[in-house]
Amino acid sequence: MPKVQEPSKPNENISNYEWNITPLSVKILIEHLQQVLQQREHKLSNLQAENQWLREQLNLQLEKSSQVVLPLVPEILLWAMVGLILTIGGTFVTASTISAPWLWNSEGITTQSLGVSFQIGAVLLTGCLGGKNAALLAQLAYLSLGLLGLPIFNRGGGWQYILEPHFGYLLGFVVGAWICGNLAFQKSASINGLMLSCITGFLSIHLVGIVYLVTLSFVHGLPAKIGSISQGIYLYSLAPFSGQLAVICGTVAIAFCLRKLMFS
Repeated sequence: MPKVQEPSKPNENISNYEWNITPLSVKILIEHLQQVLQQREHKLSNLQAENQWLREQLNLQLEKSSQVVLPLVPEILLWAMVGLILTIGGTFVTASTISAPWLWNSEGITTQSLGVSFQIGAVLLTGCLGGKNAALLAQLAYLSLGLLGLPIFNRGGGWQYILEPHFGYLLGFVVGAWICGNLAFQKSASINGLMLSCITGFLSIHLVGIVYLVTLSFVHGLPAKIGSISQGIYLYSLAPFSGQLAVICGTVAIAFCLRKLMFS
């Protein structure tokens, strides 16, 4: 019968005397348990390495999903053209809302004007969908065509339009559209992000319009129909404010759906 090789002492903390008096069967059992423990530790190490790899892959996927797909040059030109058409068309279309659903049975479906056009919605929608460059090009083209004489402004066109007290709001379209488009593509599309973009662009438009109105009053004077700067601010900023906010809410909803369908 071959002699069984005696296992080596597993730990230096065990004295030679203790190890010598330990039965051989116990020594073999200890050695076996040590081998099992080493195998488990090796498997655990492999699982930890695999878990780390999976975490890295997940982080990469999350980073890719959060990256914004910016429009390419052909897309920018296309959206600039679309934005120009929408801005011109929106200038002459009055925004309306329908009656509340719970009134449909008694009063039917009726519409009520918001007192504003879809123009500002078209300006901001271009920024939300086409980005800052497309929105900027669209509004520069709109201003240029109008000042060259095409009757695409609310009250006609021509270079003399710069003396209109509300011309500053048209200049504000350029600034507001660019700001809206810039903010809209900072992150992937979300309702909150697009709403913030539109509101910021919207306030920028009114800020530029008010500054131009005040400047015009000192440099050239205001028309007789506008008695003071405060009256002009009320007429062009405060009075249409709520109606324009309603248009912006619709703009954000449309922009969010289209962004999800298209690219981001």
